[in-house]
Amino acid sequence: MKVTLTPDNFEHEVLSSDIPVLVDFWAEWCMPCKMIAPVLEELAEEYEGKLKIGKLNVDDNGDLAAQYNIVSIPTMLFFKGGEIVKQQIGAVPKEHLKQTIDELV
Repeated sequence: MKVTLTPDNFEHEVLSSDIPVLVDFWAEWCMPCKMIAPVLEELAEEYEGKLKIGKLNVDDNGDLAAQYNIVSIPTMLFFKGGEIVKQQIGAVPKEHLKQTIDELV
């Protein structure tokens, strides 16, 4: 499942989620963000029902990005039980993300 995150739905979609959540902090102008977007789409399908992938635009939601100390994008935070359990900065190969996801689900 893929969801667009905002301050209004972050608590419900991420912090209160029954399943692990990968939050992708990104921006429209970020080339590495655009490179990893199709990979995240594929992972959302592959892990349907086991993992939620949320996209948070840092330009539109700067306060939320600042709250999680996001200084470089793309940054992916992995939440489980409302807590950050892993962090990945930069575009990485799909297999690398799958390895991290498999530890969570």
